[in-house]
Amino acid sequence: MDMQGKTVVITGASRGIGADAARVFAAAGANLALLARSTDALGELVGELGGNALAFACDVAEPSAVAAALEKAHEHFGSLDVLINNAGVIEPIARLEEADPAAWGKLIDINIKGVFNGIRAALPLMKPAGGGTIITVSSGAAHNPLEAWSAYCTSKAGAAMLTRALHLEEGGNGIRAMGLSPGTVATQMQREIKASGINPVSELDWEDHIPAEWPAKALLWMCGSDADDFLGQEISLREDAIRRRVGLI
Repeated sequence: MDMQGKTVVITGASRGIGADAARVFAAAGANLALLARSTDALGELVGELGGNALAFACDVAEPSAVAAALEKAHEHFGSLDVLINNAGVIEPIARLEEADPAAWGKLIDINIKGVFNGIRAALPLMKPAGGGTIITVSSGAAHNPLEAWSAYCTSKAGAAMLTRALHLEEGGNGIRAMGLSPGTVATQMQREIKASGINPVSELDWEDHIPAEWPAKALLWMCGSDADDFLGQEISLREDAIRRRVGLI
């Protein structure tokens, strides 16, 4: 896809799916606004990508920080066309009776409130221009409980509902809302899961996970009209039919 002249915001962009998505969108010609808390890694990525990428040290749990970053990106590039809500954490991995309330709440702040904060900041910038695309990276955990993942599963279920709510309220105003469930991806999060030794996901071998480049390419494909069949829905990259449409197999 040609993304020349399009402005793409990616949260959680310093590593994993976010960083690979930045590379894929940069190769397609997009202007990039990259948000993350890891400022050193983010700076290195922006240096790698070149002049059409801006870095914003930002905690997505802070509404004002997210709004300021998106406004600055819009002012600098002249548009806001795509928002990818990718920022997310897996910790705390703990059974309900042992989970720390503060850590549980912090995950919700990032994984659900962070998605809301991105949507809330993007809408007033996208709608006057006729719309835009908002994609949230989801998980199979949104639909199936896993031991010791109560916070993560709850957050991903909530984020999936936010996608549906966004489509209901703004689909008629040109906002293309979708979710992407990538399956298990070879990222740092999987190392944390492996180290926990809890539930079947931790038992997977590294070779069982797909490369982060796959969901990155899927996110680019979702910005095009071929993905319009899935507006308001969640796409699963586990499905061969989706992988074929993305061009992965």
